[in-house]
Amino acid sequence: MDKYTLRRQLKAARNAYTPTERRTTARAALRLALRHGLLLRSQRIGFYLPQGGEFDAHPLINQALRMQRECYLPILPRRGRVMRFGKMGRNTRMKPNRFGIPEPIDAKPLRARQLDLLLMPLLGFDLEGNRLGMGGGFYDATLAFMRHRRLWRKPRLIGIAYECQRVDALPHEPWDMPLDAVLTERQLYRFNSNHTR
Repeated sequence: MDKYTLRRQLKAARNAYTPTERRTTARAALRLALRHGLLLRSQRIGFYLPQGGEFDAHPLINQALRMQRECYLPILPRRGRVMRFGKMGRNTRMKPNRFGIPEPIDAKPLRARQLDLLLMPLLGFDLEGNRLGMGGGFYDATLAFMRHRRLWRKPRLIGIAYECQRVDALPHEPWDMPLDAVLTERQLYRFNSNHTR
């Protein structure tokens, strides 16, 4: 199946969740994350604010803030696709980017390589750790530096998705960065983080 058709089908499946189901799945994912110690070993954690049916990361963000972790959100560049990450807290001032997504106002945002953990939205994933995004290429460009690393990988990359977004196999390109894990409402899928394309 081509990526366009796959994106359309997975978006429809994701959008079928009711607000109540979204809250329930988000709480279930938080319980799994805590059980697996997902937030324990990381001080600087990149998150996202859910848009258009994406899995709700707010419970994870709030938990990380309670644990006194440094939480960051993506900031789109004026030109190009390499994002930076602005620090956020309960009183952070935000402004919408060109897609209308709120971004923190941060005078000194971090590069992705300065994060310990990056939690990413996605449209689909498979059990090889492949991720299908929205097609904008922002995460691919931001994480391109990781393709040149053999042993040390930072940040760890974890996708967040509904169980219905798991597919048997995804088409992938040489520039796609494989995920270390995917967290759903039912399971934490861990992948071989040292595999290379």
